[in-house]
Amino acid sequence: MSVNYTEEQVNQMVTLYSENPTRETVEKLSEEFDKSIKSIIGKLAREGVYKKTVYKTKTGENPVTKKELVQMIAELMELPIEKIAGLEKSPKADLKLLAEAIQGDYDDEEIC
Repeated sequence: MSVNYTEEQVNQMVTLYSENPTRETVEKLSEEFDKSIKSIIGKLAREGVYKKTVYKTKTGENPVTKKELVQMIAELMELPIEKIAGLEKSPKADLKLLAEAIQGDYDDEEIC
């Protein structure tokens, strides 16, 4: 069975990535070891050090689906989700506003 990485390479990869866990580090390692980015990510993941990048929205928030917003609204209003499932067809901004209003976080000054 052939070995893709020597122990020394693995130690170097883990050290460099642990110091700076970014996509740029993965790309540099890929070039340095002449391996694909997927190969580097796979090895770092098997070593338990790879951190998947978390997607953020344009506003820097964690993404929330319309379905999750409707579920949140149902829970806040103590309603069965089936009773308000049609709200999923509403614009996301409106659902967020409704959820904020129910939670008491609604600020009329922000909207105007």
